[in-house]
Amino acid sequence: MTRVAVIGVGAMGKNHVRVYQEMPEVELVAIVDRDRATAERLGRMAHVPVYTQLQEMVKKERPEAISVAVPTEAHFAVVNWLLEAGCHVLVEKPITQTLEQAQELICTAERNRRVLMVGHIERFNPAITELKRRLENQELGRVFQIHARRLGPYPARIQDVGVVMDLATHDLDIMRYLIGSEVIRVFAESRREMRNNHEDLFVGTLRFADTTVGLLEINWLTPTKIRELYVTGERGMFRVNYITQDLCFFENAETNGHDWSALSLLRGVSEGMVMQYAIRKREPLRSELEAFIARVQGQTVPIVDGHAAKAALSLAMALAESAWKGGVKEVVRSDTSKVAAEETNGRNGQVHFPAVPALQAGA
Repeated sequence: MTRVAVIGVGAMGKNHVRVYQEMPEVELVAIVDRDRATAERLGRMAHVPVYTQLQEMVKKERPEAISVAVPTEAHFAVVNWLLEAGCHVLVEKPITQTLEQAQELICTAERNRRVLMVGHIERFNPAITELKRRLENQELGRVFQIHARRLGPYPARIQDVGVVMDLATHDLDIMRYLIGSEVIRVFAESRREMRNNHEDLFVGTLRFADTTVGLLEINWLTPTKIRELYVTGERGMFRVNYITQDLCFFENAETNGHDWSALSLLRGVSEGMVMQYAIRKREPLRSELEAFIARVQGQTVPIVDGHAAKAALSLAMALAESAWKGGVKEVVRSDTSKVAAEETNGRNGQVHFPAVPALQAGA
């Protein structure tokens, strides 16, 4: 039985509390929130002690694993302290506000031999799991394009970041996960229509090292919630609906028994069979927390670790930089801990820039 606690019981944190209570292999021992009234209401429902001070909770309850669902600006300080205190941590995305902070958390976790997992929950959507399996089996052939659409109304709970940091990090992680290739170039545009501090509309393009093209559409201006992903390749197109957890395949009829290189010269693409796969529906958060606890218990299961979360953050920052300053950004990954950004100058040469810094509010 693993002793767990939840820090921050707002919109997302209270779901962590609910799911942990449903898991037989864990014991929820405490919740922490600066708002005592909120914490006490949930504490009475969950029948667990409540705290407003993190240090006091850890000293008294001694949890082994902790979910952190506090505002992004507090991620580094809270998670770093917990790792140093010997706790395993799952922190909601984005991992931190800066790449330097993300790398320090990775080093702290490795030094203390603790699990550091980041809540990129879409990795655990059953439709994405099945899509990944089919792509690895080469059912689509060579991938040409991956297109993510994450649109909907403005969520009042989000105050500290714009759509890039709140939403783009989801899809950037999924794109890297599915394509299995690094991004080498990005370009983006953004607008602010409803708030003064952060962008609420964003469109980005990405070029992967394997030549796949990525498209990313995100906003808080659409009066209906849309969460879709399209992957187009030689044999057709996969479509994922994140909300309904549906996976469909639209066949390119011309590829039946033919090689793409010949088809590209002769026929190309035409409509074929449409298939919707049977997906066993499951709450992604339950799968995510089960994977976290399994790693804490020493099992080898896939998780979104600090390195993957840092990579998603670096891409989000490069896209934000492109939208803010204008221009194409060349993204060069020299290793797993450093990301350099370059700005194309429109000629044969390139002007080199250091790692993209965190953007200030209102920039």
